[in-house]
Amino acid sequence: MTTTLKHSLGTQTEPGTLRMERTLPAPIDRVWTYLVDPEKRRTWLAGGTMAQAVGGVFELRFQHTELSGEVAPERYAAYRKTHLQNSRVLRIEAPTLLVISWGSEREDASEVTFELSPQGEHATRLVLTHRRLPDRKETLSVSSGWHAHLDVLDDVLHGRQPQGFWTHLEAAEAAYATHIR
Repeated sequence: MTTTLKHSLGTQTEPGTLRMERTLPAPIDRVWTYLVDPEKRRTWLAGGTMAQAVGGVFELRFQHTELSGEVAPERYAAYRKTHLQNSRVLRIEAPTLLVISWGSEREDASEVTFELSPQGEHATRLVLTHRRLPDRKETLSVSSGWHAHLDVLDDVLHGRQPQGFWTHLEAAEAAYATHIR
């Protein structure tokens, strides 16, 4: 079965930098809570903890099977168990900007920027930029991962049951394989 992507692919703005844009069906304050409230963030990305100030370290607790109920295929078997990751808040300006380290709290870690802007009363434009990715393999991995996670966020905000996280991730990975340099 072939899965069609629901949203446009992100763009590689330069080597090691990915940019994705989505219009989400919720006011900016509601979308913001899905970034910073660990219980809400758990529904589309990862639970854990959240630091509220620049420099604060927090834990991302990935439980991918809980996102849509779909068990990871064999090549992602390691993600059938909880995966923990520490990150650091680099900038926070509620409710429009969150910048975090990714995969490490070290200064040389890659970083993710979430920029939110209202689109009328009932929608929010999200621009996600992931910078300092070390190579094509990592860029491909995070591109497909962010794409699938943002699909889940879109479903959650629409009040729909997220469908097939891993199925969507594999479809996104195939699309990005021809899209990423």
